[in-house]
Amino acid sequence: MTNPEIAILMLCLFILMVLLGFPIAFTLIAMGVGFGYYAYYQGGIESLADLVNNNIFYLLNQNTYSVMENDTLVAIPLFLFMGYVVERASIIDRLFYSLRQAAHNLPGSMAVAALLTCTVFSTASGIVGAVVTLMGLLAFPAMANAAYDKRFASGVICAGGTLGILIPPSIMLIVYAAIAELSPLRLYAAAVFPGLLLAGLYIVYVMVRAFLNPSIAPRPKSEEIPPRREIYWNLLVSFVPLTVLIMLVLGSILGGLATPAEAAAMGAMGGLVLAVIYKSLTWRRLKESVFLTAKATAMVCWLFVGSWTFASVFSYLGGHDVIEHWILGLSLEPWQFLVLVQLVIFLLGWPLEWTEILIIFVPIFLPMLDAFGVNPYFFAMLVALNLQTSFLTPPMAMSAYYLKGVLRSQIELIEIFKGILPYLAIVIFAMFLMYQFPEIALWFPDYLFGEYIP
Repeated sequence: MTNPEIAILMLCLFILMVLLGFPIAFTLIAMGVGFGYYAYYQGGIESLADLVNNNIFYLLNQNTYSVMENDTLVAIPLFLFMGYVVERASIIDRLFYSLRQAAHNLPGSMAVAALLTCTVFSTASGIVGAVVTLMGLLAFPAMANAAYDKRFASGVICAGGTLGILIPPSIMLIVYAAIAELSPLRLYAAAVFPGLLLAGLYIVYVMVRAFLNPSIAPRPKSEEIPPRREIYWNLLVSFVPLTVLIMLVLGSILGGLATPAEAAAMGAMGGLVLAVIYKSLTWRRLKESVFLTAKATAMVCWLFVGSWTFASVFSYLGGHDVIEHWILGLSLEPWQFLVLVQLVIFLLGWPLEWTEILIIFVPIFLPMLDAFGVNPYFFAMLVALNLQTSFLTPPMAMSAYYLKGVLRSQIELIEIFKGILPYLAIVIFAMFLMYQFPEIALWFPDYLFGEYIP
């Protein structure tokens, strides 16, 4: 039955439940089933069979089956396994140490090395929590021992760690492709330059700030710098193999030689091979990688089941129609529509994580893109950039909580919040640049696959 008031109530209750700390996936399922039972209720319960004879249960079953058979989502556990193997095999430790030595002449050399390591690790995993946690254990103590300002160091790690949801092979882009029914290949191609742009802006900011205020990022002492030949050798050994693996994975996807799932399988095998070459693969680390992969994959799958059920009921009750009619009734210009949507997503990033925003709220705006003549891949990249802020905006700011979780008493949460604020401004600036120059997102996919035709 169509009942927009109930749909809006359903949405408000969901946000309230999330703010109260209820598990997101099961909250989505519970509210979807609860409100869905009301929406699909036919009346007349004379027996137990009549009590369970409701289409919401069929819908929940079908959504679960659809998630399990979705070919695009098969890439998620494989990319996750690749990332966890690379993390657990101490490959990233070697990379950070080498980049730290190679960047010693730059202002804020350790911060630059941390951002470069985050960028490379992001292309190998796409897992924000893993990147922030590992770099918190690896880079923060090194910067603290070198007398770096704690706020400055924490901001670098939190901002760099969030690049994992933007730079391919981003898990978020796979989810977006499944939701919006877009080509994951085009999405990956569209995300390459925006991801590199954002990483570059972070590095420029760090270097400029360290140059203007050297006290927050002291230069390394001369006795700490190894001979140049040793620096080059360490960089060659640690950087080149991982870069080759990443280029093979992404190149096979963008070149049309493999599907994301096939490339992810190749990446997972390549991660195992690298771990063997570096003599860092142990049975314990392998078990940890498998367990973490299964845990993260289960979370993503149940999020999909819950969100699709929730969204289906919300739409059936008329919630999507209310919002769409309201926005279309404002007679907005395309740029005004984009600003409004991005502002809504930015504000939702304060209390919610990227998963809820992407799966629940973004589909509300997708049907309106044709009405405003907006390229769906350009819109996807604006959303992807904007979702960086969901990890950096208090009070949820999950990257800050990831870092606080591993650093514990070494730094206060409020200091981390203050450290990440400049990067929010950088993300917004990157979005402005991409709006002014859409080719940042659209040139590469158009070059590889031809001009997009709706």
